[in-house]
Amino acid sequence: MSHKPLECRSCRGAILHPVLDLGHTPLANALLTADQLESPEARYPLRVVFCPACALVQLTHTVPPEELFSEYLYFSSVSDALVEHARKLAAAVVEERKLGADSLVVEIASNDGYLLQHYRGAGVPVLGIEPAANIARVAQDERGIRTLNEFFGLDLARRIRECGESADVIHAHNVLAHVADLNGVVQGMGLLLKPDGAIIIEVPYLRYLVEHCEFDTIYHEHLCYFSLTALDELFERNGLRVVDVKRVPIHGGTLRLFVSHAEAGERSDAVRCLIADEQALGMEGIAYYERFADTVSIVKESLLQMLGEAKAQGKRIAAYGAAAKGSTLLNFFGIGKETLDFVVDRSPHKQGRFMPGVHIPVRAPEALLAEMPELTLLLTWNFADEILSQQAAYRDAGGRFLIPIPEPRIV
Repeated sequence: MSHKPLECRSCRGAILHPVLDLGHTPLANALLTADQLESPEARYPLRVVFCPACALVQLTHTVPPEELFSEYLYFSSVSDALVEHARKLAAAVVEERKLGADSLVVEIASNDGYLLQHYRGAGVPVLGIEPAANIARVAQDERGIRTLNEFFGLDLARRIRECGESADVIHAHNVLAHVADLNGVVQGMGLLLKPDGAIIIEVPYLRYLVEHCEFDTIYHEHLCYFSLTALDELFERNGLRVVDVKRVPIHGGTLRLFVSHAEAGERSDAVRCLIADEQALGMEGIAYYERFADTVSIVKESLLQMLGEAKAQGKRIAAYGAAAKGSTLLNFFGIGKETLDFVVDRSPHKQGRFMPGVHIPVRAPEALLAEMPELTLLLTWNFADEILSQQAAYRDAGGRFLIPIPEPRIV
């Protein structure tokens, strides 16, 4: 098992400046079964550093991917908003790139087929690559999505090419941050991509993480936190080019990149302008990130005070969302069973389990209306609109949500 890297994950730079230390925490998605509660949980350092050579923000410690992703509890299709986001994107890409029965769309970390199902429905052949065996089975068996149960990298790209396949479009949504071998995966994308093909990548935007204090999106699965500056350098180094970029609101603020072979495209005005904006903000220097650490401390103090006052008033408190970001927040802030009665989550795969580290039980969302806690801490704040709408009956009955990010507030 690796410890603090001696070099940057992207450019191999040897100087890495500390940004934020979240302590030793359990794996954020490792929800426990009842019979695991008495066993010790593995904990790993969760420290964030900054590379001044290429502007990449990253973790110091790599947990082996087999421990993180071989069996996984996050099913993308549980979120209606995410499925609709995927449907709109697929429809636009099919139309813009004139995809049809002779095309191939590949998704890296394809989860349960939430995105590729829309391409297949439009008559476009697809190939999913998903390392979690339980999720790959759902994609293959329940949705009929051709899926390879493997980790993507240069070797797998070579094998796919040797079988005579190459991609018109490659999707990689919320996966690049999970990759330890950044250069190898990007090289694999380039090898698999047709000369005139497009890679569409979505990553949480580092600027929003800092400016909106989204510290809870930091956990062991997310090895890297990307600015466009850092991504541009990564792709150029490996013969690819970011030719366009859009900002989309999902997951608290996401960058959608359009990448091609370097010789096939030029940077758009949007790419050049956003890189210039990052330079003006100081995202290439450590001072920008030192201010972020101070803001996290302020949010922690404020949230703990609000929860403490609610408990002092005799209020029952629950939480919504057994997600990784919730695990980071609860463990770093030290919020456990003394404060929260239970957590609810829509995913049946999480119900009946317990939150890592703090061991709070996970129940179905119907428990909110049945138990009527006066206050519910919204851990999955990135889907606030969707969840508040779904929980209209609870709110109408007097229940209130406490949204912790970017600053704690009750709605």
